[in-house]
Amino acid sequence: MFKALGTMIKWIGQHFMGMIFLLIVFVVFMPSSTAQLNPANLQEIKLTGPIMTADAILKEIEEAQKDTKIKGVLLNVNSPGGAVPPSIEIAYAIKELNKHKPVVAYASGIMASGSYYASIYAHTIIANPGSIVGSIGVIMESANIEELMNTIGIKTQIVKEGTYKEAGTPTREWTAEERAELERLTKDTYDLFVKDVAEARDLEVSNAKAYADAHIFSAKRAKEAGLIDTVGVIAQAKAKVQALAKVTKPSWKEKDKLESFIDQLGTKSIMQLQSYFYGLKASL
Repeated sequence: MFKALGTMIKWIGQHFMGMIFLLIVFVVFMPSSTAQLNPANLQEIKLTGPIMTADAILKEIEEAQKDTKIKGVLLNVNSPGGAVPPSIEIAYAIKELNKHKPVVAYASGIMASGSYYASIYAHTIIANPGSIVGSIGVIMESANIEELMNTIGIKTQIVKEGTYKEAGTPTREWTAEERAELERLTKDTYDLFVKDVAEARDLEVSNAKAYADAHIFSAKRAKEAGLIDTVGVIAQAKAKVQALAKVTKPSWKEKDKLESFIDQLGTKSIMQLQSYFYGLKASL
């Protein structure tokens, strides 16, 4: 029995790549569901995990905007936020998309910081009762490894021009001037965040302490603060998209099978998660 088991394991090891290839072929060419016999008129776009780049989701948004058959879009969000520029790119792309067809943003888990920023220009924001919403704030951080470097005997050698060129360095404690410079940068980004939220959600900038200030809200409290419109589940979010799009026979667009298969492997998310903790950055 052990010999047979060993032979089987050896065979799997020798043919592993071939098995993966056959699996991909099967996924790509297996029969489509009967639901797709009707042309898709609604589309779900998922914003999941740390936001380090916007390229993939911007492509989906652009395709949804150009596709005349798509009448409404659901932005399904479960993300803790991330880098500033891609979060803003997504927000403004959703703003433009919503001019052409209704967009409903749905907080399926976490809609916080940069992912909330990305969602503010949707026609309607709906949050799962157990979701987390808000965290309107900006953070910039770096380690101070000066003591560790001294312990193991490492010294830096730097040539620079510009008082603030070394601002944010992890090799020593920041000077008062460097800290002040980084605080100004963080405040500028925070002010932009608050301004856009206030504009999109019809809130007062002067009352930002109530709904911003990095507060983390439950769905119920987020609604009370004006950050979302409705507390509900995904079925309600999809029904809202259907109603806004005035679609009588809803047909949701399915992703390409190979694309879905690769997404499920999660390799991209793992790489993004690793890069999320690297280096000095302003994060939403």
